[in-house]
Amino acid sequence: GGETLHEWLPIIPSIGWSMLLIAFFVGINLFSVRFFGEVEFWLASIKVAAIVVFLGGGTLYALGLWPDSEFSLSNLWAHGGFAPNGLGVAFSGVAIVIFSYFGTEIAVMASAESEDPATGVRRATSTVIWRILLFFVGSIVVICAVVPWNELPEPTSVATAPFTYVFALLGMPGASAIMQMVIFTAVVSVLNSGLYSASRMLASLGDQGLAPQIVARRSKSNVPVYALLASISGAIIATIANYVAPQSGVFDFIMNSAGLVALFVYVFIALTQMRMRQKMSPEQVAGLKLKVWLHPWLNILLIAGVAAILLVMLASESGRTQAWTSLIATAVLVVFWPLVRKSLARKRATAQEETPNESAMSVR
Repeated sequence: GGETLHEWLPIIPSIGWSMLLIAFFVGINLFSVRFFGEVEFWLASIKVAAIVVFLGGGTLYALGLWPDSEFSLSNLWAHGGFAPNGLGVAFSGVAIVIFSYFGTEIAVMASAESEDPATGVRRATSTVIWRILLFFVGSIVVICAVVPWNELPEPTSVATAPFTYVFALLGMPGASAIMQMVIFTAVVSVLNSGLYSASRMLASLGDQGLAPQIVARRSKSNVPVYALLASISGAIIATIANYVAPQSGVFDFIMNSAGLVALFVYVFIALTQMRMRQKMSPEQVAGLKLKVWLHPWLNILLIAGVAAILLVMLASESGRTQAWTSLIATAVLVVFWPLVRKSLARKRATAQEETPNESAMSVR
């Protein structure tokens, strides 16, 4: 975000813009979850509007219904066939783009602060599949239908990105500038939602005794202020380190470790859900408002899928770095877990000692 703003207004260095963006979105998150949701809605609307225009114009172009266009759907299976380099390349590509599909869990976290969480979660999970098919897969289909896969320019910048290239074919003036604006809104949307999810997760850990108690404190508007400030401290340190020593690899480490770490989180979610169901009585299971489909086989399928992606990443040169950085980031949690477990044991022992005393006082 800072680099983009610096390109538009070079009078302020990129680190200055970065800090301003951080301050701005911290301010938004400090108000309330409703204000966060409003801002995120408008940021997401810009992305959605751009993709809708892209899908509509690109489809007409591929069907030969756009000015100066011809029917080109055959591009999907011509030029070497549907998978000219084999299905193995397609599967290895999953490891590269998998991080783009994360973020849907934020809807569940936001629903927890709503008046009717069950309705919010059900609505989010029932529509996410169709949204991914339309916006992600649909966009790729349109690109491949409009332009032969082996004629796309190397995406070295926004100006040569596939979306920009197709917009230029549609005759849209300033396609590169428009896409740069869309990408910028996507970047700050990630910052906005990332601050929300990180602070809520940290506050939740504080509630359970898995993090310092101070991060669990909420403001009158139910915002975990200290958790938010603790979360942003990491961003500030990383931004400064990346600016002072751009060759340090801080930015690359964060980007590389993000994807697989998110997959590990999904594995822990699946394992936790399975463990919770094992502890529940048949009556409690029957009373659940939301149930995982095909339990527990869907969880097992998810875990197997993550293991397969990890193997693919370790086997490919481009994915190996991402895999090892993710494992390093996860190892940090493993190292600290014994300390946290000891702290939890002490707290439980203290609570058990206090409980009999409180019972005795109540009897007296």
